[in-house]
Amino acid sequence: MNKPLRRIAIFCGLLILALLIRNNYIQYVKADELASDDENRRVNIERYSTPRGNIIVGGKAITGSVESESGDYKYKRTWTNGPMWAPVTGYSSQAFGANQLEKLEDGILTGNDDRLFFRNTLDMITGKAKQGGSVVTTLNAAAQKAAYEGLGDKKGAVAAIDPATGKILALVSTPSYDPSKFAGNSDKDAKAWNAVQKKNNPDDPMLNRALRETYPPGSTFKVVTAAAALENGEVSGIDEATKTPDPYQLPQTTGDPLTNQHGECKNATLKYALMVSCNTVFAKMADNVGNEKMIEQAEKFGYNDPELDTPVRASESVYPKDNAPQNAMDGIGQASNRATPLQMAMIAAAIANDGKLMKPYMVDQLTSNLDTIATYEPEELSQAVSADTAQKLQQMMEAVVNEPQGTGSTARIDGATVGGKTGTAQHGLNNSEKPYAWFISYAKVGDGSSPVAVAVVVEDGAANRDDISGGGLAGPIARGVMKAVIDSKQ
Repeated sequence: MNKPLRRIAIFCGLLILALLIRNNYIQYVKADELASDDENRRVNIERYSTPRGNIIVGGKAITGSVESESGDYKYKRTWTNGPMWAPVTGYSSQAFGANQLEKLEDGILTGNDDRLFFRNTLDMITGKAKQGGSVVTTLNAAAQKAAYEGLGDKKGAVAAIDPATGKILALVSTPSYDPSKFAGNSDKDAKAWNAVQKKNNPDDPMLNRALRETYPPGSTFKVVTAAAALENGEVSGIDEATKTPDPYQLPQTTGDPLTNQHGECKNATLKYALMVSCNTVFAKMADNVGNEKMIEQAEKFGYNDPELDTPVRASESVYPKDNAPQNAMDGIGQASNRATPLQMAMIAAAIANDGKLMKPYMVDQLTSNLDTIATYEPEELSQAVSADTAQKLQQMMEAVVNEPQGTGSTARIDGATVGGKTGTAQHGLNNSEKPYAWFISYAKVGDGSSPVAVAVVVEDGAANRDDISGGGLAGPIARGVMKAVIDSKQ
């Protein structure tokens, strides 16, 4: 072969080699990235070519699939009672993607998860149509319904947990949205999607208030301050008089002192102070304990954790590093103290569970036909307080509900022992907005076990300011959820 031909042959060989390298790079190295690219319509066409697997509550599917009326996508998602379940499931839309469980468990629901490879291969050999798997949740349908109907047209959220396991039993946020209305890819779906965006709807119905919104927890946080005081030896018992003036001058301040709305709080015992919700006692307790140890106690209950997955990520609840006067106000659930409803349910659950905090989770199993792909087990997060302290806190919270002077009588349930704490959290600059109404609680049944702990927050802009209270607005909702759980186990 002469020299020019040899050069041409070498050049052509290099071109072929480069083509092979490029082809293998695209098909293997870039395969996952290209397959998940939002602009790759083939992926979505394949995703919606078969009915989607279901999300299960109490053995029943709360989702389904129907054939699309037009377009390249054959099937679209449906929900039963979509607004009630949207804070749990999230949405799955041909046009707008997915979120929450619909997104996190998309591989199982579409049947594309690697753990389904063997089953998919067998179905392909036998000629069966591809099927998605199921996501079996921990939710209690009766509790979810009670929470949703209890909130009604109010803005707010409910989170309920099984204290012994961490299983999430109810998760409701209102106002909500119906994900079925924008599950497709039509102009009608686009209009429905735009209608629930915050820029077009100031009530922000797509915000999951139970997991993703943080509020000042108000007086419900006083149980944590009481825990810190007991754990750090600031008080030796709940019936011991505290050395607390009324009113109380916040440390390092000269302005108006802190006062109380109810009760005789001067030198009140810890039990009485929680029962009537003395601001002065718990602000002084937080100052006595100090900011560092208050942070430590709050973190044992789950605060300051930016990576709490249920598996849906919850926003971080924050007990901040603060100066002395701000720390005192943090100790009564104000200042820069912020918590999600889930976080406050975790606090009530840990107290009910003799101080042991379990990780909250809402997926029990992943299944495919009759096969179990994965099972999720309870996981302990921390020993938030000692068993002895937890039992003292239970006595205090039960007095809130059962004693005549207690602020939580609306949560009483015949045949059960209920412990609770009300809260009315200031909102807006100089408390200019209507306050948030809070209630946290647990219920114990005849054998002494506690099947449910609940947190409720209500943002009721329609209520008269003087009528807003944790016991009045949030307490009855918590009672309904707890009763639904108890009744469902009988």
